[in-house]
Amino acid sequence: MQALTWLDTAEGALAAQGLALEQARRGPRRLLRVLPEAAAHWHPGLPPELLRFAADDPDETGGAALLPLAAFEGTETRLPLAEDVEATLLRGRLRAVVGEAPVARLILAGPLQAVLDTARALAELLPALPPRAALAEEARALARGGALRPRRLGPPALDPDLAVEEALAHALGHLTEVMLWWAPAAHAGAKPDGVHQMRVAIRRLRSLLRVFRPACDGAALRGFDAGLKEVAAALGPARDWDVFLGGLGAELAAALPDEPRLAALLREAAKLREAGYAALRPVLDGPAFRRLAWDAVALAEARPWRDETDPEAAERRAAPLPRFAASVLDRRWRRIAGAGDGIADLPDDAFHALRIEAKRMRYAAELFAPLWGRRRAKRFLGRLAEVQEAFGLANDAVVARALMGRLNGRGGAHAWATGLAEGWSLARARRARRKAAAAWDRLLAGGTFWDDD
Repeated sequence: MQALTWLDTAEGALAAQGLALEQARRGPRRLLRVLPEAAAHWHPGLPPELLRFAADDPDETGGAALLPLAAFEGTETRLPLAEDVEATLLRGRLRAVVGEAPVARLILAGPLQAVLDTARALAELLPALPPRAALAEEARALARGGALRPRRLGPPALDPDLAVEEALAHALGHLTEVMLWWAPAAHAGAKPDGVHQMRVAIRRLRSLLRVFRPACDGAALRGFDAGLKEVAAALGPARDWDVFLGGLGAELAAALPDEPRLAALLREAAKLREAGYAALRPVLDGPAFRRLAWDAVALAEARPWRDETDPEAAERRAAPLPRFAASVLDRRWRRIAGAGDGIADLPDDAFHALRIEAKRMRYAAELFAPLWGRRRAKRFLGRLAEVQEAFGLANDAVVARALMGRLNGRGGAHAWATGLAEGWSLARARRARRKAAAAWDRLLAGGTFWDDD
């Protein structure tokens, strides 16, 4: 049997600092860090960091008394596996005053590459993903009747003193945590946020790989990118219908609340939204997604790009991170600034291509902004966000017209309503084009934030 107890003050002083005090049935208490610090290197699957053994009450409590918060009771089974890897299976229940919940953890120990290979092999057979939270954090959430706290959200914060490949590994671990954090919400489909935020995390990951490609490349990184692309494609239909129903569809419903033909169209769109989520769930439950998560861990830890023999790439990895970042940002900026003004009159395909380049510019600028200080970058990122929002509204209208083609193709029963929606979306697109052009001019006139010396 295995028994663990977690202690904290009545006000949760340790939890507020991302810490947990753990007491096993035998041995000293352990002070753990369960939420990593922002600048710390982290990747999914890492156990909580042991800060120290704590014979006395830790100073981090501020002198307040400690109380039992929650406990784990269950079995601990050790299994020797191939290649000197040992598996420890913890299985049991978390218990607190307010309730209890089943939990399980599989812990692998051994040589790095052997552990990574074993995790990937197990993912083929078992629903074995890196956990979103430590047992201590699950215990805290149960005891407090609250939600789990994410270890990572949003874009990563890079330190200018990091080496180029260290920055890639740090950002890779951060963004993989964000992707995995949002996966359950995307799977549930109760709100649009899950799919949207998961797609943003994947786009940031794919942008990260492209940004660092001049210094860190190879088959493993390219394969990971291909896997991300497949998951993004599975998220796409659900997201498209979410955007339509929450945007154009909601506008139409508000304008014509008593129109039965429009109501029938929106009901059909809601069915297609549910179909999009139904198609997504097997992807998120499947072995390919689990392999993708462990591939991210392997990339961050094993760093297979070092096997590439390109001497120029090795030289770029040795360069200071701000210099490398400035060269990337310069290239991205030239690609979009070269479009000049007058973008409102661009053909649809050219406008769409410029929208994609602007989005890539924003992801790269977000990533590297901390190297020069976020305050310095704030205005540039604000102008770029304004451009992207206007571009996005214009693109949403284009996507909506394509979706209407799908609806109208179902026997022509919704011809009147789809015609209305297409006309409405065309008007929205024209307004969005004008806003995009104005925002674009402000972006070009505002200058950049990075140094290129």
